[in-house]
Amino acid sequence: MSDVLLLFTIVSVWIAVFQSIVIMAGAIKFIQRQNRSPLVVPTHMENYPTVTVMVPAHNEELVIATTVERIFNLNYPPDKVQVIVIADNCSDRTADKLKELKNRPAYEGRDFTIFERTGKGGKSGALNDAFELATGEWICIYDADAAPERNALAFLVQKALEKPELYGAVFGRNKPRNRNRNFLTKCINLEIITSQRIYHTGMWELFKIGTIPGTNFIMKADLIRDIGGFDTDAITEDTAISFEIMTRGKLIALATQAEAYQQEPEKLSVYMKQRQRWAKGNYDVVIHNIRHLFQPMSWRIKVQLFYYMASYFWFLLAIVISDIIFVINFIYRGLALFDPTIISPFAFSGTLFVFFVIAWALMYFLYVLQINLALATDIGQSNVDNFIVSFVSYFTYSQLFIIISLRAFYSLIVDKLFGRKAKWYKTERFG
Repeated sequence: MSDVLLLFTIVSVWIAVFQSIVIMAGAIKFIQRQNRSPLVVPTHMENYPTVTVMVPAHNEELVIATTVERIFNLNYPPDKVQVIVIADNCSDRTADKLKELKNRPAYEGRDFTIFERTGKGGKSGALNDAFELATGEWICIYDADAAPERNALAFLVQKALEKPELYGAVFGRNKPRNRNRNFLTKCINLEIITSQRIYHTGMWELFKIGTIPGTNFIMKADLIRDIGGFDTDAITEDTAISFEIMTRGKLIALATQAEAYQQEPEKLSVYMKQRQRWAKGNYDVVIHNIRHLFQPMSWRIKVQLFYYMASYFWFLLAIVISDIIFVINFIYRGLALFDPTIISPFAFSGTLFVFFVIAWALMYFLYVLQINLALATDIGQSNVDNFIVSFVSYFTYSQLFIIISLRAFYSLIVDKLFGRKAKWYKTERFG
């Protein structure tokens, strides 16, 4: 039995390693091609489609004014931009901050709507209600803590106009603006950079697969109407609507130059709540869409589903088993120092153990390599501090994924069994 368990973990780890190599190869190809193409800021497009920028804000008095100012300063014709900020069930001064901003002479004449909402449905409900007021051909979503770079919207639209009939949505990159605050934010920074500069670029380069990140993206207004709006039952509405877009034969394109800065949790308790919500929402979306594996749907949906299922179910199980085996062996080896007759229940044959060590070492090497490859593509990120954190984070920060995923899956099962309504957790902000 012990050999069977170890064999399962070895095979799983090698498959995970192969998957990582394939995606990283796609990312390298994308980076090389991008480096050969000069960056052209879209300052004079022939056609500027109308865009409605929607910002859902629940008790966001600390950050909302700065975010809206950044949106007003976007390098996009003001007469083509409608801004709707949803003060969603606020009990603070979010609406007052917005009204003060609207009264400034600098923003006189801007198409700016402050929508004070008291409905239900969380972020999805707020977006759906605000969408009824939208007039733009494209809908742009920014979270309340977002700080879009000046040309972010122009880059998103430029990408959309490359293939307007095929691209249903376009997303950019999000970067932590408090990345050097403490060890946690440094690790989050490495995770986000690697995800966006390796996973996103690799998946787009190889399969033309993209996933809406929840903020800093645009989507066709007609497509939102066809889908029926954002799913108010989904905890991660961005992942849910990504699958809806793909089922309609549309692609979610990547605009790498469209960047926005956002706040990341600085406390472990806040981080755990945020990521557990994300994991729980992704579990729910995968379970809801698993039927597509057995239907004549787009192959891209099947690839995306396999990736999520492998990450949240298969590889997670393999990691949990391997960690349990490691801990038990470590304890028994310690006890054997005092009593040589004690034998671990997981006594493996030499060959299997060697393959296990090689697979683990290769996985760790690829983990560090991916991070530092991603850092090398982002100005100012490839430094000694991040290099050291990349080595340490595997044994600390990355292990939190196991706890978060298990807690999220347990919470989802309890919700399903007892008909409990999932609660939408809002990440705490700071000044």
